[in-house]
Order: sequence, then C-alpha cells, then structure tokens
Amino acid sequence: MEEAKVPFIGMSLAGRILVARPELRDPRFHATLMLLLEHGDEGALAVVINRPSKLELADAFPDWEDLGADPKVVFAGGPVDRDALIALGKPAGGRGDLVLGAHPVDLDEQPALVEAAGVSEVRIFAGYAGWSPGQLEGELAEDAWWVVDATLDDLFTDDPDGLWARVMRRQGGELAWYAHFPVDPSLN
Repeated sequence: MEEAKVPFIGMSLAGRILVARPELRDPRFHATLMLLLEHGDEGALAVVINRPSKLELADAFPDWEDLGADPKVVFAGGPVDRDALIALGKPAGGRGDLVLGAHPVDLDEQPALVEAAGVSEVRIFAGYAGWSPGQLEGELAEDAWWVVDATLDDLFTDDPDGLWARVMRRQGGELAWYAHFPVDPSLN
C-alpha cells in the first residue's frame, strides 16, 4: 500500500494563512483565516485574524485604544486559553522580529514606549489555536485547510469581515471561486 503524502513536510509555514475549507464544519474554525505565528517540530500556534469580538479596546485596554488598529476591538484569537493575550504590532518603519515583520507587544509596557520603538498600530487577540507535533500536518494531509500567503495588511485589516473574500480572490484559479462562497451553502 502506498504511504499517504503529507504536504509541507519539513517546511515551516509560519507567516502563512490557514484557510478553513468550507467543508470544515467545526464552529471553532468555520470560515476562519488563521495566521500561523509558529510552526515547527514542537507543533504550531496561530491566531484567527478575521474574527473581531464585541469587546472594545476602550473597555478592556483603555491605555491601548489610541494605538489600537481599526476596528478597535479585541479579536477572538482561537479556542485555546481565551484568557491568554497575544498582542502584535504593525511596524511604523523597519521590520519586527515576528512573522510578516510584526512586532511582539508587551501589554504591560507603556503604549508611548511601544510607539516610540517603531510600532504604529497594535492588534490584541484573546486566545489562540495550537497543534501538537505532527497534528497540523495530519490535518493538511486530510485537506482540512488551504495554505496561502499572508500580508501584513491581512493582520491589520480594518475590514476583517471582508478579509475572507479578499484573501481568496487574490489566490486566483479555483481558490478565487470561493471568494463569495456563502457561510451556509444550504441557504442558497
């Protein structure tokens, strides 16, 4: 029997987007775009970049409201440890140390100091998605996700609701067909 091929074996996908395929009906991931922050032998970690919550930065992190990226809300980063916060900064000039050139942001720091260090905007995520070693590769082999290139603008978009369509359209070919795929095809 021929061994199944595992896509992207031995290749880090950090900085790429996992696009939940329409067949993925798990409500935690349905219609999500996951930015992979880390991916390697230890597993993978990602945040959902198209799921803003209703929690306003002004209410949760008033000191960070001015530096917050639009929309100025906390994003639902994923189903794991929703009390964990991941804050990413958009570089004002140079590149940061994280994927896509983003900066890690310590929310205990003073926003003015973060801005002075070259961050123009901050996005805050509550929770994340995580995969143990080999788990993500297994899901990729089962075609649970499409893997596409990401841009810094994807991470800091002011229109997260329209992000799915924009990311899919720029893929071209068959993936572009999904740009206007309904969230629930049975309602068509």
